[in-house]
Amino acid sequence: MRLHRPESRLPQIARGFTLLEVLAALVIFALAAVVLGGAYLNVLNAYQSMARSVRQQDDLRFARELLLAEPDRRKAEEGGDFRAGDGRRVEWRAEIEPTELPDLFTVRFRCRVEEAPPAKTGEVEEVFRVLRPTWSEAAERDELRAEMRQRIERIAEELAR
Repeated sequence: MRLHRPESRLPQIARGFTLLEVLAALVIFALAAVVLGGAYLNVLNAYQSMARSVRQQDDLRFARELLLAEPDRRKAEEGGDFRAGDGRRVEWRAEIEPTELPDLFTVRFRCRVEEAPPAKTGEVEEVFRVLRPTWSEAAERDELRAEMRQRIERIAEELAR
């Protein structure tokens, strides 16, 4: 025979989360979403900035190649401009100064890259030396060569002593 136990009417243990716990979890989730969303936007901005920088460097390199490919010194000093992709406009100019060595020039190269708004305009100035016989004047070159010969002869005499 079976004994029948009377069912006890004990309070049931609550299963689930309280309203306060749910709200705390939602606040933590919202804060994490805001932080991660901000970090993601920073990464996207960094990629865009790097892509713009690479485009500007390519434009600068092309403008420098145009300068160095120009055989006429007057035209090289006048500079030039061109349209690049994405509505960019590139202007370049050069100041060319002869040095005391024949066919060697100091070049002050300025390049300006205008991007479509809202991007900023970038300006770059570089100074470098270029060995360019086509930029020399014949009389000037001969005079510099004669001076160099005299210097070399003086140095050779001093070393011979």
